[in-house]
Amino acid sequence: MSAENETPNAAPAQAGKYVYCIIETKEPRSFGPIGIGGRGDEVYTVHHDGLAAVVSNTPIQVYDPTRENVFAHEQVNETVMREFTVLPMAFGVLFRTEDDIMELMRGTYDALRDVLAKMAGKVEFGLKVNWDRERVITELEEESEEIRNLKEQITSRGGSTYFARMQLGRLVETALAEKSDAYVREVYDYLRDTAVASRANKPIGDKMIMNAAFLIERDREQEFDAKVKEIAAKYEGKLSFKYTGPWPPYNFVHIRLKLERGEGAA
Repeated sequence: MSAENETPNAAPAQAGKYVYCIIETKEPRSFGPIGIGGRGDEVYTVHHDGLAAVVSNTPIQVYDPTRENVFAHEQVNETVMREFTVLPMAFGVLFRTEDDIMELMRGTYDALRDVLAKMAGKVEFGLKVNWDRERVITELEEESEEIRNLKEQITSRGGSTYFARMQLGRLVETALAEKSDAYVREVYDYLRDTAVASRANKPIGDKMIMNAAFLIERDREQEFDAKVKEIAAKYEGKLSFKYTGPWPPYNFVHIRLKLERGEGAA
């Protein structure tokens, strides 16, 4: 390369370690060249007293949660999960050195052991429930005389219908919320006995009424799966169910840790 094509003052990014999860193992392990960033970095373990962090080399940088980056993060966790109980780290956790990672495990050792014991033999499933909002509104109009009467008033009066429209809008939104809550309660009640725990996340968009995660014992996966199919069949034509998993327990483990001795280390 000629001197004129070189980029002046282009300092290489400082090297660091991306941490995916914590597992329990004393044996050094390698999980293949599947590290985040698309460079083919090897994913391997860093150890402290029976615990291991699953890591890969990376430049010190901020990882945007793009589809590609999130997929890489999840792919590593799912690969490791085939053999181990994993405590997934939050997306984008970087440390400068292996010593810093060992210091993290040393400083949070008892807590990590405790959570590993609680998560042993458990996996996460996701369940999203959607409905056709316009179809539900049509059904509400058929069921509610008050809503029908207001609609007729608005249609017959023509111009001066502002307050009637406001009242109708409030009525419909209240009825939608009540119907949605009733559906969601029934789904939770139906699945509760087969789940260790559940977590409700914020629904996305107008069609979604439920966005939940369930923590399941591995040996009850088939039972839980059958229950989801039963409740989905019951509401076929009214609700649609999107069921995913098994996943690492992303919604039930929250490790967003940095070293006490200076934010700059992590």
